[in-house]
Amino acid sequence: MKTILTGGVLPFALALSLVACGGSTEPAADEAAPGASADGHEADHGDEGAVTLTADQIAAAGVQIGRPLTGGAGTIDLPATIEGDPEGTQVVSAAIGGRVVALTRNLGQSVGRGQTIAIIESREAAQLKGEVEASRARLALANSNLAREQRLFAQRVSPEQDLIAARTAAAEARIAYRLAQSQVSAAGGGGGGLNRIGIVAPIAGQVIARPVVLGQTVAADSELYRIADLGRVSLALNLKPEDAGRVKPGNIVTVTAPGRQASARISFVSPALDPQTRQVPVIATLDNGGGQWRVGEPVTASVQLSGSGGGSAVRVPTTAVQTVEGKPVVFVRTAKGFQATPVTLGDAAGDTVIIRSGLTGREQIATTGSFTLKAELGKGEATHED
Repeated sequence: MKTILTGGVLPFALALSLVACGGSTEPAADEAAPGASADGHEADHGDEGAVTLTADQIAAAGVQIGRPLTGGAGTIDLPATIEGDPEGTQVVSAAIGGRVVALTRNLGQSVGRGQTIAIIESREAAQLKGEVEASRARLALANSNLAREQRLFAQRVSPEQDLIAARTAAAEARIAYRLAQSQVSAAGGGGGGLNRIGIVAPIAGQVIARPVVLGQTVAADSELYRIADLGRVSLALNLKPEDAGRVKPGNIVTVTAPGRQASARISFVSPALDPQTRQVPVIATLDNGGGQWRVGEPVTASVQLSGSGGGSAVRVPTTAVQTVEGKPVVFVRTAKGFQATPVTLGDAAGDTVIIRSGLTGREQIATTGSFTLKAELGKGEATHED
């Protein structure tokens, strides 16, 4: 239903951008009005959602006209959390069960690769180290027998089969000794006593977790420390499935916290939804050479979106969007006024909102004063019903 706006409507302030040559409110000559036929006459179905206005009435109502914003991919602002880089974080666990008798590092302290950071005392440690000592003694004896058999064989006193048997025994003793050493090494090694095993740091970094206390009895595979190389940290995000399709590895993320801002880069977009949140986990990597970002810190992330379908995202001011009959619309300039055009909205980014469908980005739209057009549209429909 067409409606005519009278001149008594208050103007709305702040235009996003006026169209060419000083803000003319006439639509471009090469743009056909929605609902109009090729000869310029309005089709019957064009009446629905149309608001008829002259240029003077548009100016009097304070309706500002501009074009949607294009040429950028758009962004999504959402909360995120700083986490340790998965590639630079490692859990240090107890390879054997026992009692923790030493913890040499506390939370936040630095540690070098290969440094002993915990000592566990247990009977299993004594057994492992005892096997090393026993196998070493057996190897020494086997080597001594081999040397003796070689000397006797050279003197033609001992037969060759005795020499072969001595060589075999020496080889088996050597294998057993190496196996015993490997078992101790796998458990940790060192420790300063026959019944103690020292646990060493597998990487250099900082201690970000220490869930055990001195004197605690732990089982095999219990976590003792968590060490992270904080020169690079990760940003944990969760995106809606429809937004995740427009985020790719390499996209830029602007990370903001009180008094700080930095750029991260998307490194991983999960191909599966999180079963609990039903959202898509995304990880971005952030340089932290200066140590300004802390693990667990909440931040705001502005994620750059990739254009879909080879095009750029279309954005309009939030003041350009109104709701008519429960659906979002944008008022598009036509030859005789405006047409309420249904649109599909995306996420808000600052004072703009992404238009997923409904606009091409080449239209002229009411950027401010759209509420006045909605009111006039409602008046016209009410009059039509009467």
